[in-house]
Amino acid sequence: MEYQHLLDEHLKNKAERSKYIRKIKKKRPKNLDQVIHDQHEKAFEEIDCLKCANCCKTTSPIFRDVDIQRISKKLKMSPEAFENTYLRKDEEEDWVLQSAPCTFLQPDNTCFIYDIRPQACREYPHTDRKRMIQIMDLTLKNAEICPAVSQILGKLMIDLP
Repeated sequence: MEYQHLLDEHLKNKAERSKYIRKIKKKRPKNLDQVIHDQHEKAFEEIDCLKCANCCKTTSPIFRDVDIQRISKKLKMSPEAFENTYLRKDEEEDWVLQSAPCTFLQPDNTCFIYDIRPQACREYPHTDRKRMIQIMDLTLKNAEICPAVSQILGKLMIDLP
């Protein structure tokens, strides 16, 4: 993968990054959102999701009922048929894909249902959300999957020591 070095960097420094996240959660810096959002913009100027698609290749979004309704309608299936064909309930009783990579990921890393994709896909990797302090553990976890998040986290440690 083109951005593998960013994922490797995260894994190499995971213990240090975990410690940093714990520190940030205690300090609760007022400018955390702004610093992360600035790094989010910079990361996605450099990183092309279509050259990666690791999120689509390795994980599943949660499909909310509204996602299931919208996607199944567009695919001309009943919601039940969509669930039976593509989804399963995970240990938390959320609807997720039966397997990875995502069924809707095409060979060129584009998404067959991009315009109607689940909300979780639209929001991923969540580094442009408000109140980032609430999802710092998720951000740490996403840095193992998304090279952009790994880069954002690495830069955050420099910008907000």
